[in-house]
Amino acid sequence: MSLEAYAEPAAIQTHIGAIFISLELSRSRWLVTSLAPGGWQRMSRHWVEACDLAGLLARLWAIRDKASARTGIIYPIIVIQEAGLDGFWIHRALEKEGIESHVVDAASIAVSRRRRRAKTDRIDGEALLRVLLAFKRGEPRVCSMARAPTPPDEDRRRICRERKTLIVERIQHVNRIKGLLFSQGIGDYEPLRGDRRRALEAVRTGDGRELGAHMKAQIGRELDRLELLLDQIAAVEGERDAMLAREAEKAKAAQDGKRTPAAVEMLMDVRGLGSETVAMLWTEALYRSFDNRRQVAAFVGLAGTPWQSGSIDHEQGVSKGGNQRLRTAMIQLAWLWPRHQPGSALARWFVERTKGASKLHKKKMVVALARKLLVALWKWVDAGVVIEGVVLKSAAKAS
Repeated sequence: MSLEAYAEPAAIQTHIGAIFISLELSRSRWLVTSLAPGGWQRMSRHWVEACDLAGLLARLWAIRDKASARTGIIYPIIVIQEAGLDGFWIHRALEKEGIESHVVDAASIAVSRRRRRAKTDRIDGEALLRVLLAFKRGEPRVCSMARAPTPPDEDRRRICRERKTLIVERIQHVNRIKGLLFSQGIGDYEPLRGDRRRALEAVRTGDGRELGAHMKAQIGRELDRLELLLDQIAAVEGERDAMLAREAEKAKAAQDGKRTPAAVEMLMDVRGLGSETVAMLWTEALYRSFDNRRQVAAFVGLAGTPWQSGSIDHEQGVSKGGNQRLRTAMIQLAWLWPRHQPGSALARWFVERTKGASKLHKKKMVVALARKLLVALWKWVDAGVVIEGVVLKSAAKAS
């Protein structure tokens, strides 16, 4: 029986005849919602134990066999799931089996605006399925599909993310030690100094006493954990520097034999960019390919969000979606950019627009500078467009 001869349900009358399946994932079990040809436009639901990949594949093959028995045609399977805690391993496993798989950004899916919106796995599974159908029909802006990174690209991100976690833990231990000592009238103790153990023996309380035995023992154990964190931070930073060195060595040669610097090497050459900032930029964003500057800004959550309706027309600020880690790093870099690159066009633009401005206005302009700076760095790495007025470390050494 040919594909044209079989009357398909209206919901799957598209340019692609296929079995559409959505996965609603949780820690305990997975809900498989399917819409297959010959099913009379009814969505079928099946449960699979969480992390049971073999059971999931068996269910998908069973759905395909059932549709084939009804129609006499072996249809391809198209699967959709939300980006979340499970990462991309299920997506990769499905693609390895020859199944077309999509990972969607859950925030890009339109939902009911009722004050009390019903939410169940069944409703979410059906909504995902409708999104997949609309996406395959080619409807514009129906959702935003995530680009799954390769396993090496995903693994490289662990370095900067682990360092950030360790830094947060270090701050917590330092604050806890300072808080304990401050309760005894001691406010000049620095746990991060190299002589912290000797300084702890020499401290005296505000009323001239030595620290109590239990207080000193507790702070000593805090110092043990702090020193372990410092060793781990140093180890992670060593791995980061080694990774950047390896990437810098992967410079490609042009056809004319001239050496073309790698992206990491180009970023490291910009004054004001240190190893951590370069690693964050490279591992989180600039290893990807973007079509235009709007995609770059949207990926980091620095794109504007207008509110226009009738006579109302104003900006709500940046979307704050996308990669929060890189957005934070870019805003921190934007604060320091006029200091490290005062002669650049971006620094002059920022200074001119913040003369006599309030703190609130400066914060807004820093976010705008972060967006412009990210786009400029992307153009520098992607197309070799030099940032106007920027000082490179190599040029400064040569002069």
